[in-house]
Amino acid sequence: MCKIIFIIIISSSMFISCESEYTPKPNGYLRLDFPKKVYQQYQSDCPFTFEYPQYAKIDIDKSIHAEPCWINVVIPSLRAKIYCSYKTMSKDVNHYLEDARTMVYKHTVKADAINEKAFVNKEKKVYGVLYDIKGNAASSVQFYLTDSVTHFLRGALYFNAEPNKDSLAPAIKFIHQDIERLIETFQWK
Repeated sequence: MCKIIFIIIISSSMFISCESEYTPKPNGYLRLDFPKKVYQQYQSDCPFTFEYPQYAKIDIDKSIHAEPCWINVVIPSLRAKIYCSYKTMSKDVNHYLEDARTMVYKHTVKADAINEKAFVNKEKKVYGVLYDIKGNAASSVQFYLTDSVTHFLRGALYFNAEPNKDSLAPAIKFIHQDIERLIETFQWK
């Protein structure tokens, strides 16, 4: 009789202990190991120069609509690309400024906020604005640089991934420093 009661107690305790609720783990994001920041000078026949990271490469834009001096700063390890399009200004600077602003504010549909930071280097005659686009927008960082008379360069950061502000945040922050370095070291020839 004692053996039967013992078996019933053990069996029922095993049965009850197996009824615990399953709680799924939340989705995690990959840990990114970022390379050391070392910069090199971009030199070409184009009328500008700047510093870019050694872990990036420069590709000449060969798309069907590309113009001379359109380049891409490609960061393969992060599947990121900074598209840079250059124009010799044939119209008033306000035309180019409005065009750049329109391209940024097309992202308001998905953006939570758009912050602007002005850059002015009177000595080098480089003036521009850096746009931080918060949220799940396709492009999270855009900028333009000009001398206000002849030259205009617009840049936009894109990832070869679906926009997700949480998973891309570390990579955006890392590349944002490179874009600021590009802007701060930018010179017209």
